[in-house]
Amino acid sequence: MAMGIAPGGRRGGKAPPMSEINVTPLVDVMLVLLIIFMVTAPLLVSGVPIDLPDSKAGALKQDNTPIQVSLNAEGEIYIDEQLVPADELAAKLAAISEARAGEAEGPRIYVRADRRLDFGNVMRVMGEVNAAGFKKVALVSEAGADDR
Repeated sequence: MAMGIAPGGRRGGKAPPMSEINVTPLVDVMLVLLIIFMVTAPLLVSGVPIDLPDSKAGALKQDNTPIQVSLNAEGEIYIDEQLVPADELAAKLAAISEARAGEAEGPRIYVRADRRLDFGNVMRVMGEVNAAGFKKVALVSEAGADDR
């Protein structure tokens, strides 16, 4: 009685189960996810499109979420991402300052202004920020591009 032997020297015709894990598909999926996150993460950060000036200064440490006052190229003022009329800016900032007065270091405020704006507009907003009681004010710029 002859038994049928499969072409690999094995009986039966079925290959034995593989005991090794193929990690190539896992690596492919992880690289695709990494690329997706690298492309989408910068898009989630900005709210108001502003062309910031350049600076060689380093980034500030962020312990709590700062308030952002933005001025776009048309001179419109935003607090975080909400449009605020210029005549209501002082009242809104004073209300925010009172609401966040309990923070240990005091509320932080970042002023972002488009590079094409008149310096007087930026200084007027800085004056309003100071008058509202904010002591920790920072001007935001883009990190060192000397080629412009």
